[in-house]
Amino acid sequence: FYRIRHADHYRTAGEWCIYPLYDFTHCLSDSIEGITHSMCTLEFDNNRELYDWILAHVDVPSPPPRQYEFAPLNLEYTLLSKRFCLALIEQGYLNGWDDPRLPTLAGIRRRGVPPAALRTFCNMIGVAKAESRVDIAKLEYAIRDELNPIAPRVMCVLRPVKLVIDNFPEGHVEELEAPYFPKDVGKEGSRAIPFTREILIERDDFEETPPKGFRRLVLGGEVRLRYGYVVRCVDVVKNDDGVIKELHCTYDPETKGGSTPDGRKVKGTIHWVSASHSLPAEVRLYDRLFTVPDPENVEEGEDFTVHLNHESLTVLDNCRVESSIASDPRDITYQFERTGYFVHDAVDSTPDHLVFNRTVTLRDSWAKARKATETGAAERESSHKETTETGGRVERGVEPSIEPNVGHGVDTDRGGAAESIAPEVNPRPEDPEAAARYDDLCEEHGLAESEASVLAQHAGLFSLFREGSEYAAAETDLAKWIVNEVPRVLEERPIEELRFGGRELARLVELVSSGTVSGRAAKDVLAILAEEGGDPDAVIETKGLGRVSDVPTLQPMVARLIEANPAQAQGYRDGKTGLMGFFVGQVMKETKGAADPEVTQDLLREALSGSDEG
Repeated sequence: FYRIRHADHYRTAGEWCIYPLYDFTHCLSDSIEGITHSMCTLEFDNNRELYDWILAHVDVPSPPPRQYEFAPLNLEYTLLSKRFCLALIEQGYLNGWDDPRLPTLAGIRRRGVPPAALRTFCNMIGVAKAESRVDIAKLEYAIRDELNPIAPRVMCVLRPVKLVIDNFPEGHVEELEAPYFPKDVGKEGSRAIPFTREILIERDDFEETPPKGFRRLVLGGEVRLRYGYVVRCVDVVKNDDGVIKELHCTYDPETKGGSTPDGRKVKGTIHWVSASHSLPAEVRLYDRLFTVPDPENVEEGEDFTVHLNHESLTVLDNCRVESSIASDPRDITYQFERTGYFVHDAVDSTPDHLVFNRTVTLRDSWAKARKATETGAAERESSHKETTETGGRVERGVEPSIEPNVGHGVDTDRGGAAESIAPEVNPRPEDPEAAARYDDLCEEHGLAESEASVLAQHAGLFSLFREGSEYAAAETDLAKWIVNEVPRVLEERPIEELRFGGRELARLVELVSSGTVSGRAAKDVLAILAEEGGDPDAVIETKGLGRVSDVPTLQPMVARLIEANPAQAQGYRDGKTGLMGFFVGQVMKETKGAADPEVTQDLLREALSGSDEG
């Protein structure tokens, strides 16, 4: 409990030779200071016995304090330790304690993260007893959810290319009225956007040789200008190096607002700004600081800097933003349409030199990379060591897209019945019509408040649910698919352009629930239905996407995988039963998620327990 040192102390010299140790001091200090709940991280679990023993054997006021242990907050793709942060700053990887890539209060404030989002995030993750890393997507969700109803929508072109509208009068300026908020947010407010003969669009929104599924501007094709007109590209002008200099288009005066009176289909919608009226701006695209979820997981002889994301900051200095923001207060957070949420940089942005920091993207652009990382982590044989040769000012070239602003990241791979990680925020809409739909969905259909809120505020999704509910075996599963998966296949299209209806979707969800098709394969089926239409059963049969459950097909695969992984097989036989997940994952990997999990596990148990070879 204490030690005796006959040595001079640097402050008290030789006046005192007895020095209490932590276990003696901690509990008594808590009692003296009136502490009731002493919160400690998990490594103090072993100290609690001494904590309680000392309090029980000395005269302290009742009730005595009590020690509670909890897991520290470890967030994916970043490090919270001051030691690591200081090293990154001193080595020149970051620009100080307020660098927006750092998880410091100064850093996240400069990045534009609202305090309410942090409170929501803390409520989402709670207090855990088991140490783990928290999915950073939860924090990003909380930020988006907080900013969505308060951030006015404006248009900003990050990588501009000129578009000339040949049949629009030169020198003429037409003012278009554009709302600051979509209807589902329920807020008033609009601004005037100048429409001119020369406008700027994103360079990525035009393709000379478009890939399959490209829905934006192509030579000879039409696209809808957000809040404006439908234009058709008639010519492409390049410089001597073959780089596109400008696009020439014609516009249809009858399509103001994006409507097509003649009923023709225009699949894509892109954002734009006036070339002559827009404002120049520098835009800083901040991304995750590390390329892997656990930056401390390194090979011997390496340090955490090997996992630094050298594309965590991309600076674009040729951007153009609509002029409506010129007189706005500097503390406003905007949603740059199809791009993300942005805020003025508190240090560098001035009226003469606008600088915007990206707070968060509109959607999780790391989802695919994360799945790949998790697959590799399951094997534990090799760590993710992907690095880049580029510096911090490289353009990522991420394809911009309009987020549907619905869905909460629910995993529908298990038949659509997984629970959302998202909190329920303002579930009942204020709009009377939407509120009536919400009440009906909750009371008559038994939906959870989160799904009911989304469906009630989106007329198209609500109609799809009402149609599908006539055929659905489980309406709650149907609702989860509509809320979470339909927006993914919608992309930039209006819901009316989907090639399937509620009946087909209800059948697909039923096939997932019955085990006929896996959730992963069902998402592929949904994408096919969205593009081509048809019957889910026929698509599954034609594409060979059904669940693989026949033993003759799976048994040789299981035997081959066990033979190829002798160390894991022996580990399982030695009692490490958690390795079953490794083998199931290998089978799923080979079958692209189509293998029946129960049949697979039965075959693996039989094979692993039937032989001790290897």
